[in-house]
Amino acid sequence: MFAGTGSDVGKSIVAAAFCRIFRQDGYHPAPFKAQNMALNSYATPEGLEIGRAQAVQAEAAGIPCHTDMNPLLLKPQSDHTSQVVLNGKPIGNKNAYDYWRRGESDIDFRSEVCAAFDRLAERYNPIVMEGAGSISEINLRDTDLVNLPMARHAKADVILVGDIDRGGVFASVYGSIALQSPEDQLLIKGIIINKFRGDMRLFEEGKRILENICGVPVLGIIPYYKDIHIEEEDSVALARKSFEVQQGKVNIAVVMLQHISNYTDFDSLEQDPRIHLFYTNNVEDIRQADIIILPGTKSTIHDLYELRRNGCAQAIIQARRNGTSVLGICGGYQLMGVEVCDPEHIEGDINRLPGLGLLPVTTTMSGEKMTRQVECEYGKGYEIHIGETSPFGEAKAAPLLHLSDGREDGYIVDNKCMGTYVHGILDNQAFVDFLLEPFADKLSATKTFDYQAFKEEQYNKLADHVRRHVDMQRLYQILTDD
Repeated sequence: MFAGTGSDVGKSIVAAAFCRIFRQDGYHPAPFKAQNMALNSYATPEGLEIGRAQAVQAEAAGIPCHTDMNPLLLKPQSDHTSQVVLNGKPIGNKNAYDYWRRGESDIDFRSEVCAAFDRLAERYNPIVMEGAGSISEINLRDTDLVNLPMARHAKADVILVGDIDRGGVFASVYGSIALQSPEDQLLIKGIIINKFRGDMRLFEEGKRILENICGVPVLGIIPYYKDIHIEEEDSVALARKSFEVQQGKVNIAVVMLQHISNYTDFDSLEQDPRIHLFYTNNVEDIRQADIIILPGTKSTIHDLYELRRNGCAQAIIQARRNGTSVLGICGGYQLMGVEVCDPEHIEGDINRLPGLGLLPVTTTMSGEKMTRQVECEYGKGYEIHIGETSPFGEAKAAPLLHLSDGREDGYIVDNKCMGTYVHGILDNQAFVDFLLEPFADKLSATKTFDYQAFKEEQYNKLADHVRRHVDMQRLYQILTDD
């Protein structure tokens, strides 16, 4: 288990690295995180929902993702409430207090996540486990499902990951270990210092001090990198994205919705040398973009209301009139229609709200979530959404995609105005090329981009980077000593 001194210390990326390393070394690894909290999710081949990070780690391991890799997913609805997804299916919404102080009549989540681990461990070896947040939230120790209690069930060797870039690494590592019970301290077999900048020789004394005060070996000091690109699900990653127009490329603006979800849909575009992608809710930046993308959202009606309030709605509509391309994905597709209706009040108290009117479609929110992987003429993707969208009034169907199971998806007005429910469609080079066709004059001397080959290259680069800076012989010895 890769556990952390806090959030965003790099646990997910380190776990992905070891999924690839173990695969390279001839093992059959699989990722596991008992409980994840994220708006970035993914559909398994069975059409069930898990956290995006575990899907990425499974890809690094070279295996299909499965709900047993992330049996419990919490998708925030507000500051206090989350949708609870158990074994890939939503089971309702809970506020934080009710979730952590659940009564005896509620579902036994601990039994569920332990059972999922046991099933996974029968099929793969080793299991690369990931903790959540900090392991030293001692006020939640009795209800913790994902950190040391899960490690005890799995009989896992715990490697503590600390982030030196944010400062205070000695206190955070030492304190994280010191706050554990004597039983749990014995599970912590090593320390990895992540995101180091500068000359590592200057930290030799620091390594010795850490080992002395913690009584645990420092297995590696991993330098900060900028030239390796792995999809990240944590919203903290959005702060590192680009937020402005750039000259000399096709500028694509992703509208920064308040409840944006599945923003990893755009990672492929960020790496395409033909494109500059940026995130914004600034009306002037929206007007300067060549292509505007409305992303997925966890709250379509709220974000539609906000777009009208902050002026972005009018800026998008005017940009379309001026010849800018507009693409909506999932909730963004719903936003582009004539109206969004919520007669069952699934998202709130508003029954109906006019959409942007860019597509002649109407959306009605429904209580059943659709999750499935799909294939179409452009390649593969997946659906995760509630609501049904259909032509408005007398408008005729004009599907953007034709799915392999015979269904049709989305709506296209022309090659500069379209929407789809399919996440991951932009991972397919053929669709990106179609999206960029109106801008051929800017692309004449630039090659197309193979995102799947790029991702494989990044997993291998990440594995090589971690190998160089972690004592693999000592780590393997830890894993075999038991």
